[in-house]
Amino acid sequence: MSHMTEGTAHSADIVADRVPAPDGQAARPGLDAFRERVWAHFEDHARDDLPWRQTTDPYRVLVSEVMLQQTQVSRVAPKYEAFLRAFPTVEALAEAPIDRLLAVWQGLGYNRRALALKRAAEVVVKRHGGSVPATLDELTALPGVGHATAAQVLAFAFDIGVPFIETNVRAVYLHEFFPGVEGVPDSALLPLVADTLDHDRPREWFWALLDYGTHLKATQPNPSCRSKHHVRQSRFEGSNRQLRGRLLAELTARAGGGATLDVLAAAAGFPAGNVALALEALQSEGFVVSSSQGWRLA
Repeated sequence: MSHMTEGTAHSADIVADRVPAPDGQAARPGLDAFRERVWAHFEDHARDDLPWRQTTDPYRVLVSEVMLQQTQVSRVAPKYEAFLRAFPTVEALAEAPIDRLLAVWQGLGYNRRALALKRAAEVVVKRHGGSVPATLDELTALPGVGHATAAQVLAFAFDIGVPFIETNVRAVYLHEFFPGVEGVPDSALLPLVADTLDHDRPREWFWALLDYGTHLKATQPNPSCRSKHHVRQSRFEGSNRQLRGRLLAELTARAGGGATLDVLAAAAGFPAGNVALALEALQSEGFVVSSSQGWRLA
């Protein structure tokens, strides 16, 4: 294939040697053969049905990448299209009231992402004239945008290749370069991501990695469980995350109206003390405010 690069095997050897396999050495398949496998899988199984792959508009790509943080593709797809109907431009999102924002976001969870995305839109409008920036430093300066999200925006919107690690990419490199090895740190994987990056086709290359990682996780024990950074998701039922979600849903349904602590505790089904602490945290994050009518969305 014309998109292969040479001269990278030595650095891959060094990286792999950092984490010994049970037999004393991590597996180090040829990087060219690895690229061939990833590209071959993509040619046969590319996810052409994903709506965010039908655009290179930086705002739409940013929305999709924030939504895809910690949320499955099947849940994101319908919400993504509904979100863009509600907020078709970065200016529309920047001006959106929080109650409307949360009403559209409802069902995706992790509401901090919604508020961070709105604040990122405000920064884009105020500091960048409404154009999502195209540099890593400027993107990571936006609220809620870390290195991986910024790198994906660069790849999918601007076709700029910057190495990054996310769950599906992690699964690919653990499966291919560290079979059977436990506790592999991302610091051992990132140089391999850099060495194998196709700089001629970064957008499609990262799509190919994501699709291959999804395939691996669906057809065998999740390789990401062998990552040093793997953390099991905590129980949702009865959690503070569930409480926060219920409080925001209740206040969103009140369309700007207030509710007392006792009313919110009854609606959420949590003790008043827990609710008070959750409301204070939500207030500090800019979600809610306390008024003479009780608590309401900010």
